[in-house]
Amino acid sequence: MATSRPVRIVRPRATPSAPLPAGPSVASEPSAPRTAPTHRPNRAGSQRVIRLSTFYVVVLAALYLGLVLYGRTAPGGSSSAELAYVLLFTAVFAAFALGGILVTLTPAPRSVEVAADHVTVVGRWGRRHRFPPLDRLHVRVARRYPAGILASEPVESVEVWGDDTPVRSYLVGAELFEGAPPFEPDR
Repeated sequence: MATSRPVRIVRPRATPSAPLPAGPSVASEPSAPRTAPTHRPNRAGSQRVIRLSTFYVVVLAALYLGLVLYGRTAPGGSSSAELAYVLLFTAVFAAFALGGILVTLTPAPRSVEVAADHVTVVGRWGRRHRFPPLDRLHVRVARRYPAGILASEPVESVEVWGDDTPVRSYLVGAELFEGAPPFEPDR
């Protein structure tokens, strides 16, 4: 039976004083100017979902406290059997709070990175979705939310898709997909 052994691969180290030789292919090719993608943070969408999830948790906590206090003041509410129900009720409250926060925060991406050859949407949890460039991107506004208590700027619920990419829904600030052609449905 063979056992695995670590193998050490020795690589020569380049000294800082010795410059690396440039090959003929590198020197003869003209370098195309590469621009970094434009980073557009989703401030309005993030603000809306964070405030909405905070409001949800506060209302859920108020209901939880009201029901626990009512259960403690009810006849027979101080028995040990009732304490087990309070612990179960606390676990249900925590599950609903966590689930509600995840469902609320997920549709709002962190940012959109616009490059010359593609658009990348960086999701709330770090997942990246790549779309075609803005001139070939389809963006349909499903709903507009005006500025108010939940967000200081207008927010839109949009559906985004491209040539070979599926439709994805996002909650973004109104300017995040600026530059995409207007969507006109087939009639």
